[in-house]
Order: sequence, then structure tokens, then C-alpha cells
Amino acid sequence: MDCELCQAEGETLLFRDEKLRVILANEADYPGFCRIIWHDHVKEMSDLSDADRQHLFDWLMRTECAVRAVLAPDKVNLASLGNMVPHLHWHVIPRFADDAHFPAPIWAPARRDSHRQAPADLAARLKTALAAH
Repeated sequence: MDCELCQAEGETLLFRDEKLRVILANEADYPGFCRIIWHDHVKEMSDLSDADRQHLFDWLMRTECAVRAVLAPDKVNLASLGNMVPHLHWHVIPRFADDAHFPAPIWAPARRDSHRQAPADLAARLKTALAAH
């Protein structure tokens, strides 16, 4: 299968269990942008059992809380699109009033230049925050 989310090479892994993984995405100007990726190749939340949906939702909330605790963003965007890659995953995107797209979605045309830098120890801080929640 040629699915980029089924491949895990080169990812910055923050958490992994038998069902999912949480990674720190490498999105320019969006430090703290995380993805939660379901291991099995399914397309929709409704493809999961009730217990699996709850497990995924719990990690979505843990990830949002960790991002908020570490980065204190102005807003957090949660998105599950899958139009380009139909493999169940969620985006957890910290947003700041001075980011390139705010208040529009990050996939909209940029409104301004923004060069927000990630703290050097961001991955370690997010791992610690995930474990605490």
C-alpha cells in the first residue's frame, strides 16, 4: 500500500501504543503541530468500534492539553480531513494571533510573514506533558 501515513520513517514520535501514534509534524512556522495517526488503515471515525473511537478521542484531548500546556497558544485547531490521504488521522494545530494565516485556517492563503521558532526541547516537553495528562 502506498500510504504516507502507514509509513513511520523519520517521524518525531511523541507517543505510540498498539492502536495509534502521536507525532510532532514538521510544518514550517507551526511549531507544536501534532498528528495523531491510527495504525490500521481505515478512512473514517465510524469505521472504529466505540471503544477505539473513545481511545482515539482520549488521545486527541491529551494531545490538545499537552500542546496548550507547553506552548500556550491563542487557539488550538483540531482537524480530521483525510481528503488527500484517506487514512484516519487528526491534526492538532496550535494557533497564534501572529501566525501566517490567523485567523484563517492554515491551509488558506497566508496573510502575513511569520517565522515562529520551536523551542529546542519542544519534543521532550510535549512527551512529558502527554505522559502527565
